Amino acid sequence: MRVTVLAGGTGSIKLIRGLDKCPDLDISVISNVGDNIWIHGLYVCPDIDIVMYGLAGILNQKQGWGIQGDTFNFMAQAEAYRRDTWFKLGDMDLATHIVRTELLEEGLNLTEITRQLSKTLGIRHKIVPATNNSLQTFVRNAKEEVHLQEFWVKGKGRGVVKDVVYRGARTAKITPEVDQAIESADLILILPANPITSIGPILSIPRIRKKIRASRAKCVGISPIIGNKPISGPTNKLLAALGIEVSVLGIAKLYSDVISKIFISKEDGRLNDKIRDHDVEPYTSQILMNDELQEKELAKEILKRALE
Repeated sequence: MRVTVLAGGTGSIKLIRGLDKCPDLDISVISNVGDNIWIHGLYVCPDIDIVMYGLAGILNQKQGWGIQGDTFNFMAQAEAYRRDTWFKLGDMDLATHIVRTELLEEGLNLTEITRQLSKTLGIRHKIVPATNNSLQTFVRNAKEEVHLQEFWVKGKGRGVVKDVVYRGARTAKITPEVDQAIESADLILILPANPITSIGPILSIPRIRKKIRASRAKCVGISPIIGNKPISGPTNKLLAALGIEVSVLGIAKLYSDVISKIFISKEDGRLNDKIRDHDVEPYTSQILMNDELQEKELAKEILKRALE
């Protein structure tokens, strides 16, 4: 079975790991690039790297990003030089960004670089950036627009949010690899990630959204919200700022033009009829993944029920 997933942030990798443990799957991960950032002269792609490290078995699972067992000597020395060190880069992680930047300077695009790095790490599935063009997520506050990383990492998500802007989305082109991942899919999954900053940038590319709507594959979402709280991150603050209800109903409405089914927490089953009003069929399940067994069990259940 060919499964294509839309992924971003620290929430997606759990289900990707679960899918990776299921036999006979050809998985393509269309990765968010909206939080990519140039820092210390290097091109850093946080969401792509989380997927790479997760599938390579070297992800620091406790913090959800970076490499297990990494050290931060570079950051300590940069701080000694009184450089701005709000964005933490581990020493082994740093090698990824250096190699990526060098390959960019050699003329390779982000898709080619990601393929090369994935192969080196022994990853058998495809990790495909949503676009090779510049697409950046900015958060608008009362005074200015700041890059998502500055808002979330440097600013700890504080302050009033007026809007979220996807710079470059309208002109971003999708690659042949993204085209193929959608067209060849038997199943498309929108993983449980922040719908505004992790999935939003991907779907903000008009051709991606259009192709998913036209796809022969069923497209299924997994809610990143239980009750009225996000599983992780500033999802509630960003949804509220955009006038979207902080609930599984809000998520179902947001994705209703692309998904036909959504997996939600059992405690949200009371909203089933309201979700169906938006032509989305809800499935209640244990969607909170606290260990590898739960990751695999949810992946198996989704594969079984999504194609019913």
